[in-house]
Order: sequence, then C-alpha cells, then structure tokens
Amino acid sequence: MRNLRLIIIGIAVAMMMPGGASLEARQVPLDPVGSSGRTVTPVFEGWYRNSDGTYNIYFGYYSRNTEQVLEIPMGPDNMMEPAHLDGWQPTQFQPRRHWGVFAVTVPADFGDQQLVWTLKNGGQTFSIPGHLMAEWEIDALGGEAGSGNTPPVLKFDMAGPEGRGPLGITAAPLRTSVGKPLTITVWASDDGRTSGSVARTGGENVPVALAWFKHQGPGDVTFSEPTAEVPVTGGSATTTATFSEPGEYVLRVRANDASGVRGGGHAQCCWTNGFVRVTVTY
Repeated sequence: MRNLRLIIIGIAVAMMMPGGASLEARQVPLDPVGSSGRTVTPVFEGWYRNSDGTYNIYFGYYSRNTEQVLEIPMGPDNMMEPAHLDGWQPTQFQPRRHWGVFAVTVPADFGDQQLVWTLKNGGQTFSIPGHLMAEWEIDALGGEAGSGNTPPVLKFDMAGPEGRGPLGITAAPLRTSVGKPLTITVWASDDGRTSGSVARTGGENVPVALAWFKHQGPGDVTFSEPTAEVPVTGGSATTTATFSEPGEYVLRVRANDASGVRGGGHAQCCWTNGFVRVTVTY
C-alpha cells in the first residue's frame, strides 16, 4: 500500500517528504473524478497565530466523488498524530473540495514539529503534515490582502462569545434522543467588506450564507434547514437536527461572506466555522 504525503493546491498535487522542509518537483497525478468510488485526500492549508502565543493549524479535504458522501470513522483509517492532538477531524466527507474544515490549536513551543493527518480509503493511505513553516502563515482574522475583508462572526448565543475563522467557535454541549429534532440557533454578521471582484457586482449587499454538516458521528443527521442566509448587518437562523442512531456527534455550521466561493472559502478568506457537540441517546 502506498503512503502518499500530499499537498493539493488547485488541481496540482506536490509530494512533501516526511521532514516537511521542501517540496519535490515531481507531481503526483490526481485520481479521476467520478460520481462515487473515488478517494478523498486531506489538505494542509496553513496556520495562523493566536493572541496567547499558540497557533492554529488548519486543514480541508478534496473528495474526488461528485455525488457519494464518504464515512471514515476515527481510528487507524482517520487519525491525527501526535495522538494527543487527535480527535477534531471530520469523519464525514462531502463531495468535491472543502476548505478550512477544522483547525487544531498547538502550543507556543510547537516549533518545527508536524501535525500529520492520515486518511486511508480506496486502498491507499494519504498523509499530510501540517507545520509552522513561515511561508504557510496566513492572516485568517486580520483581513484579506487588498480589501481588509474579514471572516463573518458566529455566535450560538446572541449575548455570548463569538468566533471567527477556521477555528471558529464551539457551542456548549447538547443532548437529545434518536428521532427527536434538536433545535439549534446561530447568530451571524459580517463587516460588509468585499474583495474587488465581488464589490463590482454589489457584493456588499450579499447576506452571510450558512450551511450545516455532520462533522462526526455514527449515524445519519437530517437538518430541517441545511442552508440559510442572514443579513450582513446581523441576524439569526434556526435549524433542527434529527439523528438516526445514538452516540456522540459533532455538527458544523459554516458561515461564508460575499468574497466569492459560497461553497466554502478561497484564498484563505472569508469563512467561519461553528461546532456543536451532541450526545444522542435512545
């Protein structure tokens, strides 16, 4: 079984050696895209600083399936190393490319260590190292270059704490039972700034787009309102989540502003993640 260390940028994939210090010139071809039966690959997308001196290393993924949703439970087929940083990666993989799906906070003394995400699927093993190399640093919160556009703000309580960017915000844990709809409300707003290309099309009036996903969990999750929009000046949206099986789940809500790709971010700007842990019983 091949062990491929991949970085996907656009349509190219460059191979990174375990030391993480350089990229080899040779290119690894992508598997062909298809409706189902294709592979999904982890993607390291960059890192940014926190005010307390720690860092956030964040990842996305690329599924070559255009229709099939893959489930890869946490364990030997879906893990982060070192082991004490394992546990926040998705176990459900939607079709096509998804940016900035989650971030992991590493300590201030992380130095030249690597945070490696491994996915095994389609008979292959894909591992991508996240790191703090200077050329991969981005300003996820401070504003998009040239426009000052910043990520939307997300809150799970109108008067509560807020989050921005890939790390986003995590709500207080919730509980429900199988088949019983769980009501979740999220508040969102944005600075109204846009990149130049969006501004020419009146992007400053585009609402914040919300999309809900199952991030982790053993069963199916059905959202009454899987997508919603709120005014750029601020507003709330409510959905219900219904679970097919008992267990521990994590739900993710993604908020996108007007900066272009409504499907999940581009060029490191501008979207925010919100996460909700849910315990489901019979």
